Amino acid sequence: MRSFAYRTAEDISQAVTTHGADDHVAYVAGGTTLLDLVKLDVMRPSQLVDINRLPLSEVETLDDGRLRIGATVTNTDLAHHPEVKARYPLLSQALLSGASTQLRNMATTAGNVMQRTRCPYYRDASAACNRREPGSGCDAMHGINRMHAVLGVSDACIATHPSDMCVAMAAIGATLTLEGPEGVREMAFNDFHRLPGEQPEKEHELRPGELITHVTLDTPVEGAGAHYLKLRDRASYEFALASAGAVVAVEDGMIREARLALGGVATKPWRAHEAEQALHDQPASIETFEMAAEAALQDAVPHEHNAFKIPLARQAIVRALREACKDAENANPQR
Repeated sequence: MRSFAYRTAEDISQAVTTHGADDHVAYVAGGTTLLDLVKLDVMRPSQLVDINRLPLSEVETLDDGRLRIGATVTNTDLAHHPEVKARYPLLSQALLSGASTQLRNMATTAGNVMQRTRCPYYRDASAACNRREPGSGCDAMHGINRMHAVLGVSDACIATHPSDMCVAMAAIGATLTLEGPEGVREMAFNDFHRLPGEQPEKEHELRPGELITHVTLDTPVEGAGAHYLKLRDRASYEFALASAGAVVAVEDGMIREARLALGGVATKPWRAHEAEQALHDQPASIETFEMAAEAALQDAVPHEHNAFKIPLARQAIVRALREACKDAENANPQR
């Protein structure tokens, strides 16, 4: 048993001050990932700062039409929020495909952004893992790597990012508001998570002591349809083998705008820019979708047990794009 201190913050300033820039201090809200990792002896905080009393549990529409989500809004409340369901259906679909009802009731928006990999070697303190212990090696490289990444990998790490919510946010586009000892700053969501490279232990761009206070979603694409498809070993309470989140606007049978992100196959929430470029101003057809899927996976790097993820991800992309286009057509029959 490892002992640690526990403090409850009453406001953001107190939370940041209490945390300081100490790497051995962690913020906690729902704790659905953090407490697991503490029990597994993967994370060893000397102190936890509880942020549940902070005024960060609201969802509000800004004057410019964007949606601002507080850090402690639960996954359940966010998935069922009327504005999310009406204007950002991709996010609602992604959230409801993840975890279980009980976990969604506890998990928070910022906690989901900060979710750690479910790589079994990372979660096993006796295994070699560069992400957990820099320089120790990566047992996944020559181990059982069926669930591991094929995009954004390096010689140091092939761990998959596990979040469904983050895939939807990568496709929609968002801005993170961060507050820490150096003040408040904003960062594009797609710039926040880092590729492993030679330093997989550096998973994100959060500075020491910083706290995610809000996630602000970009203005929705006008007239677009959306679809989130998650392919997995069983229908519920399972992580993705491959997932695709698509937002597509169609006009006169042609794709006016497309946003696509992938999950289950990459080391971070994966915005498929090459596929989006392949879709732009092209007919909304299966042939176009297959071409985009090829573009999205052109740089994939398979390992012994996960090569099947490449054709599986292509299938997920084609199906998600097809359903998103149907959704757009149903919402805008005159187009």
